[in-house]
Amino acid sequence: MTEFSVASFNVNGIRAARRRGFDTWLADRAPDVVGIQELRCPETEVGEFAGYEAAVDVGSVAGRNGVALLTRISPAAVRTWVTHPPKARGLKEFAEQGRYIEVDLADRAVTVACLYLPKGGLPAERQKSGGMRDQPDGGVKYERKQRFFAAFARELNRNRLAAQREGREFLLIGDLNVAHTEHDVTNWRAARAMDGFLPEDRAWFDEILGSRRLVDVVRRVHGDRPGPLTWWSWAGASFAKDVGWRVDHQLATPGLAARARSVVVDKEPSAAERLSDHAPLVVTFGE
Repeated sequence: MTEFSVASFNVNGIRAARRRGFDTWLADRAPDVVGIQELRCPETEVGEFAGYEAAVDVGSVAGRNGVALLTRISPAAVRTWVTHPPKARGLKEFAEQGRYIEVDLADRAVTVACLYLPKGGLPAERQKSGGMRDQPDGGVKYERKQRFFAAFARELNRNRLAAQREGREFLLIGDLNVAHTEHDVTNWRAARAMDGFLPEDRAWFDEILGSRRLVDVVRRVHGDRPGPLTWWSWAGASFAKDVGWRVDHQLATPGLAARARSVVVDKEPSAAERLSDHAPLVVTFGE
């Protein structure tokens, strides 16, 4: 297998990201595969990407969600939850939301899946009116995320094994809306009471990883030390001070993870140059 690079990027609206310079980033970085989350537009407005074939699922919720995978050559197969409904019980309610797309690469034995996992919230008993950025919702978003966790863990395992039976490595990329370890959040002590770093969020992440299942490629290459971060709030000076989270991930089957050579986060030089509230996460795999 020759060297190839994979980028994961939550663009927070592809039209806005392109106005800010997404196409320049794409041409300069030139990854072999790009997973995009939060397209947030109709399919007719996604557009074309010079040098890439685009597999897209924009979903049915206007202005929300939407995922895509860009590849240098047409993939051998494309699967979305619309064309290939998920088999795990509990995912039906998410199937038309534009959250998951999967391709079999034509030039190498790898299946790449791109996921935009639902954002959650706090459980009802932890919500206090006036003490939260969002209005209390009685735990609705928290429960939705927990339902997705349980169902997707089963679906993910099924898809990984399906790739294995076909002689393919499996790579899950995307915005998982979970920071797994203390190294993935700048202010991790305070984050323990926040969505995305709750004990149950991190326990789910533990569940999907394993030496025979999936490996956190970024942590394997970067090591057990702070960063690299991939998301910073638009508000305040968090970007300039590098106070953020790593909620964007690349999780690979062990054989592929062992070939990971480098990890780069393309954080822009200044807040004024940001393409999104996330930055692209790029992993290069060798032979």
